[in-house]
Amino acid sequence: MTTLSGKVALVTGGTSGIGKATAIALAQAGAKVVVAGRRQAEGEETIREIQTVGGEGFFVTTDISQETDVQTLIEKVIANYGRLDIAFNNAGVEQDPTPLTEQTEATYDRIMDINVKGVWLSLKHEIPAMLKNGGGAIVNTSSIMGLVGGATVPIYNASKHAVEGLTKSVALEYAKSGIRVNAVSPGPIQTVMFDRFAEANPQAGEYFKTATPMGRIGQVEEVVNAVLWLASEAASYITGQSLTIDGGYVAQ
Repeated sequence: MTTLSGKVALVTGGTSGIGKATAIALAQAGAKVVVAGRRQAEGEETIREIQTVGGEGFFVTTDISQETDVQTLIEKVIANYGRLDIAFNNAGVEQDPTPLTEQTEATYDRIMDINVKGVWLSLKHEIPAMLKNGGGAIVNTSSIMGLVGGATVPIYNASKHAVEGLTKSVALEYAKSGIRVNAVSPGPIQTVMFDRFAEANPQAGEYFKTATPMGRIGQVEEVVNAVLWLASEAASYITGQSLTIDGGYVAQ
C-alpha cells in the first residue's frame, strides 16, 4: 500500500460502512484522519478503532447539508493539523424504491441536500484549504446509479448523476492547481446500507446478487482500496474520473 505518511485526510460519513473502513485504512497508511458525521457515538468509535491500529485523528459532529457545519469542520481540521491533503466525500443516503407518483417533496429534499448539496459544500470549503498547501486529492462517493437509470429510485439516481457532474466539472476547474478530483461508483457492496435496502426490498436485493456478472456482492475493502489508490500519488495523472467498482454490472 502506498504510504500516506505526513498527510491529513478528511472522511465525511465516516461513522459506518465504507466511510468508517476507509478512515481506518487511511490511518493505517500513515495519514492523520478527521472523521465527520451526524452520529457522535459511532464517530467516536471510528476514532477508537483508528487509535487501536496506531493511527491518529478526531471526530467532528457534522451535518454536511449545513454550510456552517462544513465550514466549522474545515476550520477544525486546519486548527488541529494545519493542512488538508486528502478528502473522501462519502456521506450519503439511499432511497426506498417507490413509484414516482408516490414520492414526496420531503424525500427529494433529504436526498438532494445530503447527496448533492453536501458534496458541493464539502468541495467548496475543502478546496481553499488544499490550495494553501499546493494541492490535494479529493474522492467523491458516487454509485453505479450515477451511471445508469433505476426504476423507482429516480431521486437517488439524479443525486448520484449530479455527483458525477460535480466531480468532472470541479476536476477541470482545479486541474492546474494541483488538486485532483475523482469519484468511486460502487455497485452492490456488503454494508449496513445494502443490508437495510435488501431487507426492505427482498426482490431487489436478490436481483443485484444474481445480476452482477461476477456473481457476488462486493466487499467494503474492495472500495476502500480504490479510494486509497485514487488519493495517493500512484494516481497522480488521474482526475475527473469515476472508478466503477461493481463486479461488471454496468458493462452489461
